[in-house]
Amino acid sequence: MTIKISGTGRALPEHKVTNQKLQELVETSDEWIRERTGIGERRISTGDTVVSLAAEACRKALEMAGKAASEVELILVATCSPEYLLPCCACQVQSIIGAVHGAAFDLNAACAGFLFGLDTAYAYLQSGLYKNALIVGSEVLSKLVDWKDRSTCVLFGDGAGAVFVETVPEELICDNGRKAGIEAILQGADGAKGGILSCQERPVQNAFLTEQEMPDSYVHMNGQEVYKFAVKKVPACIQAALEKAGLTVEDIDLFLLHQANERIIRSVAKRLKADLSKFPMNLQRVGNMSSATIPVLLDELNRDGRIQKGDRLVLSGFGAGLTYGATVLVWG
Repeated sequence: MTIKISGTGRALPEHKVTNQKLQELVETSDEWIRERTGIGERRISTGDTVVSLAAEACRKALEMAGKAASEVELILVATCSPEYLLPCCACQVQSIIGAVHGAAFDLNAACAGFLFGLDTAYAYLQSGLYKNALIVGSEVLSKLVDWKDRSTCVLFGDGAGAVFVETVPEELICDNGRKAGIEAILQGADGAKGGILSCQERPVQNAFLTEQEMPDSYVHMNGQEVYKFAVKKVPACIQAALEKAGLTVEDIDLFLLHQANERIIRSVAKRLKADLSKFPMNLQRVGNMSSATIPVLLDELNRDGRIQKGDRLVLSGFGAGLTYGATVLVWG
């Protein structure tokens, strides 16, 4: 049995916010932002929601896969910015797209959320419980950002990316001799360092507790500590995943990393001693969309024909928690 990605899709808000526009809001400049992050613009919601973006991305993934929504057996939405605590985003997406037979739930591993969702779906499909799944990373981070804080507001964008995965009874052997499917998974977390990237929910308030001051509910980040964590942990977890698969860096055609910061991606490539050309980036145009970055990039590359059957990919992300992970797969 092979588990393959049969369809990809993405959805981005129409509204573009350039670095020049941000200069009107905070003390910053295009040069300052590009030098530190590589970001030139990002998409910002003017009404799009986590659910509406997720549903659009899912529809496109299903269309590419040639599947009807009624055939979907499982829906997983990775997000850290839902509009509702109840019902979950996945149940709302199920309703909108008409996936009436699909089980649905959310998960939150922040920027690594899509990877955790993909790996969760893989486990379900491997067990035989389901035969297919929609996995979508969707975020509207603009509502969590303090637009007076230049250390965070310049980084984030809104958007969603989705994949449709399914089991195929027979092995898929590509023209280059590689067997399509997921070859290795690695997941991890370092909760002790979770405070370096946080966003607080409302505190406990009830009839038995004295009223407390409400938190500001904005994203707070120690950028230097996040950077140090990422440039050390990401290449280490990629190497560990490759070792599980019996592979080396030279065996990989493309590395699709969480699009948080160009300097981080360049540093990871350097530590892996891999050619930077194997690390495609789109953060210049969309910024850091948390759980949506990897699937949006994947859809761009897929639709542009930059991923071919038999290509071996590494997907790797890191985020608040602190969470991290890497997945090795052959495109089928």
